[in-house]
Amino acid sequence: MNRKLLLGAGLAALALAWAPQTSALIGHGFTGHMIRHMGVVAIAAPLLALSVAGSRYDLSDRHPLLFAAVPASLVELIVVWGWHTPAAHDLARGSDLAYLGEQASFLLSGLWVWLACFGYGAATKAGRTAAGVVAMLLTSIHMTLLGALLAMSVRPLYAAHHQASEALTLLNPLDDQQLGGVMMLLIGGAAYLAGGVALVGRLLSDDRAPSALTRGGRP
Repeated sequence: MNRKLLLGAGLAALALAWAPQTSALIGHGFTGHMIRHMGVVAIAAPLLALSVAGSRYDLSDRHPLLFAAVPASLVELIVVWGWHTPAAHDLARGSDLAYLGEQASFLLSGLWVWLACFGYGAATKAGRTAAGVVAMLLTSIHMTLLGALLAMSVRPLYAAHHQASEALTLLNPLDDQQLGGVMMLLIGGAAYLAGGVALVGRLLSDDRAPSALTRGGRP
């Protein structure tokens, strides 16, 4: 796909996720938070990463240790789960500085994982592509698990959302939290699972590609 198109779509998704008008439309409840969160890590981050993968702005091949896929996915796990602990989540809802830190860490960790998995280094080295599969599936699993835990919770966890939510429909805090968990489970889990499947397809395609010797060329 055209790099400029990917870049434009990624920036548009990011702007939409962070726009005040979006908050006014979907509200400031937990479901609204989760929609914006998924817009950053599961839509904007992969589009932006793919727009630079393999270009001169792709640092993944020059810094292979920094862009190791599995460690990057573990950092994202810590970031996502950390900001969804009740204390950290409520802090980010009540402090502009904490909110900026939350959103920046969501974006940077998402970019890091997607570029580590789909960057130039992974595109040219089967071992790194295989590590990308593991990283994508690990991220899909932990987002699915966190979403499921939130969706199945029997009590509201976040004091910042103890008032009725304005998100989409009038929801009580528990329903709002459960719906937000479903959003994470479906959007986040599915996006990273799709990334893992795409990388498996790349590996299978590389395995089927005829070598130079079988084509009659020089090795």
